[in-house]
Amino acid sequence: MATATNHSPLLRLFLSTLSLSLFFSAPVVVSGNAIFSLKYRYEGTDRSLNSLRAHDNNRLRMFSDVDLPLGDSSTPDSSGLYYARIGIGTPPKSYYMQVDTGTDVTWVNCIHCTDCPQRGYHGIELTLYDPKDSSTSRMVSCGENFCLEVSGGLLTGCTADSNLSCNYAELYGDGGSSTGYFVNDIIQYDQVSGDLQTTASNGSVNFGCSAGEFLDQASSDYALDGLLGFGKSNWSMISQLASSGRVSKMFAHCLDGENGGGIFAIGQIVKPKVNTTNLIPGQPHYNVNLTAVKVGDDYLSLPSNIFEAGGRKGAIIDCGTTLAYLPAFIYEPLVSQMLAQQPSLDLRTVQDLYSCFQFSESLDDGFPNVTFYFQNSLQLEVLPHEYLFPVDNLWCIGWQNSGNQSHDKMNLTLFGDLVLSNKLVLYDLENQTIGWTPYNCSSSIEVEDEQSGTVHLVGAHDLPTSASINVVPIVTVFLLVLLGCYFSSPNR
Repeated sequence: MATATNHSPLLRLFLSTLSLSLFFSAPVVVSGNAIFSLKYRYEGTDRSLNSLRAHDNNRLRMFSDVDLPLGDSSTPDSSGLYYARIGIGTPPKSYYMQVDTGTDVTWVNCIHCTDCPQRGYHGIELTLYDPKDSSTSRMVSCGENFCLEVSGGLLTGCTADSNLSCNYAELYGDGGSSTGYFVNDIIQYDQVSGDLQTTASNGSVNFGCSAGEFLDQASSDYALDGLLGFGKSNWSMISQLASSGRVSKMFAHCLDGENGGGIFAIGQIVKPKVNTTNLIPGQPHYNVNLTAVKVGDDYLSLPSNIFEAGGRKGAIIDCGTTLAYLPAFIYEPLVSQMLAQQPSLDLRTVQDLYSCFQFSESLDDGFPNVTFYFQNSLQLEVLPHEYLFPVDNLWCIGWQNSGNQSHDKMNLTLFGDLVLSNKLVLYDLENQTIGWTPYNCSSSIEVEDEQSGTVHLVGAHDLPTSASINVVPIVTVFLLVLLGCYFSSPNR
């Protein structure tokens, strides 16, 4: 979702008109790190190709300055793939939050929201956050450093010692929005104290108290309480959790495309070891330099300046996108060579977008592996059973031509869950690197407590519906329930 991070003077003037006087109690500052149990948002539902297309439509808009329509179907899948149940306030109340690595601002629907539904996805009871109900809540003033950084400067009418609120307006590429003001409060979590052992803890963070409607969640059937932002900025959830000095500014996820489930961890990952490449400076998302593509044993012939056109640099890594989007000069030869091993296939176009076919033999024996190469010798190998997904009695190709999606043919390169599943992906914001390694995401990883040097074992779990909140000192771990049906099959 594209957000307004550098506010224009007009937007800052709009924000200043929303100012409120300071009326909250002083904060209780508790340093610490948090982990939240994640659940796949559409677990157990029948996701059609329309829903896949609608979801990725909104994700693609997040990475562009133009409308990138993938179709006219509007479904709740566009709101996000994962959600977490967390505790906020003192005494804590439970909130169901969408998790998004492409967004920076965390926010929750507040008591001022008049259009927010009372029940949401699968009938879960939604809760409006009321700052007055929490003894540890305080309003973030417009003169605080946090507000200056988020707003891109001092809001109109605000002074350094002002008691006016720090207002925000997050505008998303799918037409959704969240408007309100920032508060500071306690997020409740469990701290990992040993191998698969936890103790209670909490941490203080700034987040948006949203009074405006998030349009993409307008349908109460799929509404959630808010959003957890895990983007790159200094005000994202990962950056705030790391600012205490007790948590490393790095996180990793391992999405199990075989069985469902997985791990999302914040902190120092000791095992498995991960090779990394540099993030491209000056980009708002997780962009990396792609250097080569190999289909089977053959390398594609690519231009040397493949990512410079239109100012778009590198390939974007985004676990919130379902499929993989490639420029035409990569997509066309890649798919051609992929299908060359099966020249007798009868290709069919499904829903005017996806190329599909019937195939009853082993996918991994019948089609080539596809390998992407990045700087620092980092490789991303994708197996046929990962880039092909089943629809009814057909197999559909997960590679998409991004040039066909956009109005200006800007040729976006975006790697989503299609290629990221069954790999541990590490985001190191301290060193501005990212990397991955093939891994069994239903197994365990080892994380290090940087204060004591102790290494703890963290395992993957499928969450019950009433997911609890589990957390680690130095390492924040999210337990995922993922949809495995699109990327797993006995035909291998």
